[in-house]
Amino acid sequence: MTTYTRPVLLLLCGLLLLTLAIAVLNTLVPLWLAHEKLPTWQVGMVSSSYFSGNLLGTLLAGSLIKRVGFNRSYYLASLLFAAGCVGLGISLEFWNWLGWRFLAGVGCAMIWVVVESALMCSGTAHNRGRLLAAYMMVYYVGTVLGQLLVSKVPTGLMAVLPWVTGLILVASLPLLFTRIVNAHGEQQSTTLVWPMLRLRSARLGVDGCIISGIVLGSLYGLMPLYLNHQGVSDGGIGFWMAVMVSAGILGQWPIGRLADRFGRLPVLRVQVFVVILGALGMLGNAAMGPTLFILGAAGFTLYPVAMAWACEKVEQHQLVAMNQALLLSYTIGSLLGPTLTAMLMQRYSDNLLFVMIACVSFIYLLMLLRKMGTHRTPVAHA
Repeated sequence: MTTYTRPVLLLLCGLLLLTLAIAVLNTLVPLWLAHEKLPTWQVGMVSSSYFSGNLLGTLLAGSLIKRVGFNRSYYLASLLFAAGCVGLGISLEFWNWLGWRFLAGVGCAMIWVVVESALMCSGTAHNRGRLLAAYMMVYYVGTVLGQLLVSKVPTGLMAVLPWVTGLILVASLPLLFTRIVNAHGEQQSTTLVWPMLRLRSARLGVDGCIISGIVLGSLYGLMPLYLNHQGVSDGGIGFWMAVMVSAGILGQWPIGRLADRFGRLPVLRVQVFVVILGALGMLGNAAMGPTLFILGAAGFTLYPVAMAWACEKVEQHQLVAMNQALLLSYTIGSLLGPTLTAMLMQRYSDNLLFVMIACVSFIYLLMLLRKMGTHRTPVAHA
């Protein structure tokens, strides 16, 4: 009864609205730029500027929370995101969008760290897994609803920006009715992020988060562009993106249970192999629906399993620092993926999107195959 307390429920309500706004913009920004006839490499750079902002926001969030607390950090992050949204309407010039998407990325990453850390501090060792599972489900449900909105509402720039900005501001309201306290702040603050990245025992988890960032960053940032070049309408693109993310939602629970039962390593191997199959299926012009479903089910569940691998290697008081480190790793991958992939797509072919996904997944699969021992220690995140 005490797992989903009032602060937790209000926090998740705000996250749902923010995620919906994030999903709408992540899909439509590449399309708006494509409609303006910007070259593919510039579309990729704008996507990468958002993930660059994620990187900076992840680094700043920890110290901001210590100084002003969870509530004020959440308000500030939401305002930064809203400003990044409003700025897109000033001009369609490339450098303008580069800067505003960077600012939006800073705000979004700060929101994620605030929410994840607040859930960690609100929970205990016995219910933290349920809290983080609820977090993942809310995040993906918001993403799917955002994609469905894209397929149903007018998608013009000035038709979308006002209500998306309003949605971001409304998402700040739930935290006006509660206060989130960091009861473990002093103990948590003694754990630094950078040593977490260097832990040999957690390396496969960290690497998995980087690979997950490359895969999902490329899919989020460039799949709408790929589908647009294939002649799919804006509404159709929203639908197919929703199919892919919905597969990730449906895969969360069974894959988490399988990881608990058979160990993280075997499940990670199978997941990465299925990602490769999905990418090859898109290259082979397989049926769009089943292929995107397979790619989404494996790709969107890779991050939580890799995160679980890393988190079971650290002590309880190091969990917040490890989660921040894993989000940082994911963000680095999300930054590199769209940048390199967009350049390859511009120079050669749009199919390089799936070649890149298959190649980086294959490299990670080789790393997983070298690690022959399995670990079946259960962990809260799975």
